[in-house]
Amino acid sequence: MYLLLTGGSGYIGSHTALEFLEHTDYSLIIVDNLSTGFLENFTYLKERFPHRIELIQLDLSDKQALEEVFMRYQFMGVLHFSASLIVSESVSDPLSYYTNNTYNTTALIAMCLAHRVKNFIFSSTAAVYGEPQADLIPVTESTPLAPINPYGTSKMMSEQILSDCARAYDFCYAALRYFNVAGANMGNSTKDRSGLGQRSKNATHLIKVACECAVGKREAMHIFGADYPTPDGTCIRDYIHINDLANAHLQVWKYLIDHQKSEVFNVGYAQGYSVKEVIAAIKEVSKVDFDTQILPRRKGDPAILIANNQKIMTQTKWRPRYNDLKTIVKSAYDWEKYFL
Repeated sequence: MYLLLTGGSGYIGSHTALEFLEHTDYSLIIVDNLSTGFLENFTYLKERFPHRIELIQLDLSDKQALEEVFMRYQFMGVLHFSASLIVSESVSDPLSYYTNNTYNTTALIAMCLAHRVKNFIFSSTAAVYGEPQADLIPVTESTPLAPINPYGTSKMMSEQILSDCARAYDFCYAALRYFNVAGANMGNSTKDRSGLGQRSKNATHLIKVACECAVGKREAMHIFGADYPTPDGTCIRDYIHINDLANAHLQVWKYLIDHQKSEVFNVGYAQGYSVKEVIAAIKEVSKVDFDTQILPRRKGDPAILIANNQKIMTQTKWRPRYNDLKTIVKSAYDWEKYFL
């Protein structure tokens, strides 16, 4: 049986692909234009599972090429990771985000309906919540959606399209609202641990950037805003290890197949850390005191976002394995050291 993974050569997609290859019998077809994904991620997976994974390089906007993929394979379901995801970029170039994140998702859903592929997992985001009131944190899946940037809005619109299609057609989906994903694969060998990590062509994620400073790839990093209404003035986020997020996709997939019921799930640890706390943890793990510079706030950044994760914990078999900030940052730091 085949699964289609769009964006499967990216950070989250490749780790999720590994989780499915290790714990299921599915064969995976990766569709990726490699604009933000990496051939190295696919190559690592292909070396480990040479007969169960293939890469088709195409853009989701190429409907004819995508149609040919759906005609060639009989997919059991789709895991949709392809997206643009930099908040600040979405503010400066919103049209590209609505095109790539919402229009292309709509076209992919239509392709699934045309080919009777009725199981769909959508890579969503905590950005759909915007900046919730203090009494609503940690946010639940029923917290009102009020995104404050085009990235979050593009994902919210896609969720609405999925919901409407699930009501109208023989189609079911699960949307996973990710909080801040970080870290590298917790493999059993050096090769496994170095194979998949947070490769990025234009890193903006706090832990990734800070680890690059710690290993000397950057001279300094910026803290965007130190005047937020938080204990130390910097933004607070819920950080989740990439392997736990990958496993969440597997557990939610099993839920979707078993129950055939559409759902939305937060995926986080229900624990928040400030920017300064994260940087301090990386300095402690690395034993490197790198330079940080405080700049004004970025547009579109909420002060606090923390998940209530009770729904996924009670409705699926997902259980966090790496819920520890130092574990997360050490895996990220060690991975950066492999590639000095």
